[in-house]
Amino acid sequence: MDLIWLEDFLAIAEEGGFSRAAERRHVTQPALSRRIKALEGWLGTPLFERSTHVVTLTSAGQSFRPIAEDVLRRVLNGREEALEAARLKAETIQFIATHALSQSFFPDWIRKTDRARTGSAVQLVASNFGGCERLLLEAQAHFLLTHYHPTLVTRLDTDRFQRIELDTDVLVPISAPASKHTPRGGRRRKPMPRYQLPGSTKAPLPYLAYHPGSGVGRIVNSFLAAKEPAAVLVPSFSAPVMLLVDMAREGRGITWAPRSLVQRELQSGRLLRAGGEEWDIAISICLFRSRSRLTNAAESFWNGIKKQRNGYLEAAAHTPGIAPKQSRK
Repeated sequence: MDLIWLEDFLAIAEEGGFSRAAERRHVTQPALSRRIKALEGWLGTPLFERSTHVVTLTSAGQSFRPIAEDVLRRVLNGREEALEAARLKAETIQFIATHALSQSFFPDWIRKTDRARTGSAVQLVASNFGGCERLLLEAQAHFLLTHYHPTLVTRLDTDRFQRIELDTDVLVPISAPASKHTPRGGRRRKPMPRYQLPGSTKAPLPYLAYHPGSGVGRIVNSFLAAKEPAAVLVPSFSAPVMLLVDMAREGRGITWAPRSLVQRELQSGRLLRAGGEEWDIAISICLFRSRSRLTNAAESFWNGIKKQRNGYLEAAAHTPGIAPKQSRK
């Protein structure tokens, strides 16, 4: 059935005749009659009484009229809703971020990008790095926010993707403090970590490892594989970063965590460094995008972020004591 048939049917019912309806519909009367006969053929019953000078609806036509009106109304409303959804999608900037950054970095950062977003809505999906990587490759989002290190193995090659370095961080080894003990009549000792790198073959350290899909986990694994002397670790648990930090706080082992995520606990002594700075891993917080053309809102956002970044680099270059961070395009 063609929706035009319904419009023709309602025009005849409202105008009370074929000639006036044909004029309203900008078609010839024979063409209009053929379309009504096609509708009646589809329904299997006549819709109009044609035996009198005034065209009236049959009982079937009277029954069908509110249905035809409802169908057309629903279809037209659905069309408007679809167009509105398409418009909103075009104006919504879609982000995917790793679990840690979605909680620790994204909220403050996105608030500072109001001028770059020019009023566009924001949609955020959090996943591990493997999931984020897949979603960006499938064009399910405009931007990926993730930790990055040159040793990170990724399918987001520079031929197809661009990245901007937004900030830097450091992965630090952490442990719960050892049980507190103050010798009788002595001074309180400096708190020591329960587990301390590098460990030994006689006393390997319980290692709280990252989930296999974690980008931070891949970075840590690459670092440990090349580290000399090697750390002596025994994997005891695997989970996302937030849970690993909780497990480390409970004294269940050692893990590496972004310093920005555990800074307060390191300052309060709830967590301690489990090794010297030689065990630290410098990382970047980067925004990735496809080199393919994005929506106008997403392209405007990207250009705004680049402009902000270039402004920072220019200011840093002229400010003593500030080391400019490199932006990779």
